[in-house]
Amino acid sequence: MRVLLVAPPGAGKGTQGALIATHFGIPHIATGDLLRDHVARRTELGRAVQDRLDRGELVPDEIVLDMVRTAFIEARHSGGGYVLDGMPRNMKQARSLYEIGLSLDMTANVALHLKADDDELTRRLLARAALERRSDDTEEIIRRRLALYHEVTHPIVDWYAERGILVSVDAVRPVERVARQILTALEAMRPLIDHVPEHARRSVDLTGLGAAFGQDPADAP
Repeated sequence: MRVLLVAPPGAGKGTQGALIATHFGIPHIATGDLLRDHVARRTELGRAVQDRLDRGELVPDEIVLDMVRTAFIEARHSGGGYVLDGMPRNMKQARSLYEIGLSLDMTANVALHLKADDDELTRRLLARAALERRSDDTEEIIRRRLALYHEVTHPIVDWYAERGILVSVDAVRPVERVARQILTALEAMRPLIDHVPEHARRSVDLTGLGAAFGQDPADAP
């Protein structure tokens, strides 16, 4: 099982990515964690990242993609599955990841889209900012980040839908219910992945199936 996570800030992709990885026994490739690990170990890549961060620059796509390529190679040797968390954030990254996957025979089987209402995401992020005492995460900044996400991510979501690998779930509900729905869907898809080519698949929208996965009638909108 090879899964890409596509989700706005605050939707819980780190939590769900870890749960998926544990369930299927596959690596959870979180680009942020990989960058921090390289910096901590003072690898050549880590030194390049640290130099840029020290100058206040963003880490270029090329560096992160090289890091992901290495992680994909390691994942292939350990069984061939992965959950990728942190990329892609835009269409250019999505196409680059696809090319890397093709070259390694490691293209994603599923692009898991965690959908959530902006008001709920803002509430979650403000609560997290208060808990972590992050005064720079104001509502205005959070709204701006969400607007940017919608602007750059819609083309990615549409592209994965066209490829037939998109699975959309409602991420607003409690973590354990979201996880149950995701894992049930992925388990149902697993036997088909190697036998149904991408062009013959259809995207799957599970956002309206909350009741079937334990949502109480009182919780329904």
